[in-house]
Amino acid sequence: MTTPTRTSTGGSATAGRIVRHAPLDRLLHWVTAACVLTLLGTAFLPIVGVEFGWVTVHWVTGLVVGVAVFLHVVRVLVRGTWGAMWVGREDVADALDVVGSTLRRSLPTRRPGKYSVAQKLIHHAFTAVVLTTLVTGSLMLLRIDTPWWQRNPYLFADATWGIVYVLHGLAALLLVTMVMMHVYFALRPEKLMFTRAMIVGWITRRELTEHHDPERWQVDR
Repeated sequence: MTTPTRTSTGGSATAGRIVRHAPLDRLLHWVTAACVLTLLGTAFLPIVGVEFGWVTVHWVTGLVVGVAVFLHVVRVLVRGTWGAMWVGREDVADALDVVGSTLRRSLPTRRPGKYSVAQKLIHHAFTAVVLTTLVTGSLMLLRIDTPWWQRNPYLFADATWGIVYVLHGLAALLLVTMVMMHVYFALRPEKLMFTRAMIVGWITRRELTEHHDPERWQVDR
């Protein structure tokens, strides 16, 4: 593993407030969140007996998620912040410190950079699951009529389609669990500062010094 890159990205300070998330990043986050909830609703509500025309809403929303993910990747590449989510030696040390402090029933002695190891891991988990739904969902689009093509359910063998459907369904079930966990931790009192930052964009300088290592998250001044 490599050591996380120390970066000042996303950290300009104004009047005691530290910018944690830029407006475009927050917009992409909430658009993706709304789309994921819509996808889960249109996928599972018909199963429990709520009947409505869900197919078009489902695949159009999937396309919007795909665009949002593409824009996010382009933005990360353009800004050069790809390494901000790498899990390196310092993150491993953070995780061991959390485990040790939990066993000792004490507070961790280490402070993370901009993102904790838990935030990085959940980001990678969402990345893997969402990309799985996008890839399999794109293949499943071939089985329905769209404005761009006519359905072709015979493109793959039945066994191949079975694998596609299993992966798509498994990823959807994992998304349900992960969204529940994400909301739970976002609403915990000690995590509300991160939730607020995803809404308004900033944390205070006091929160920076209390919850982050300024050497690992160097803020623009």
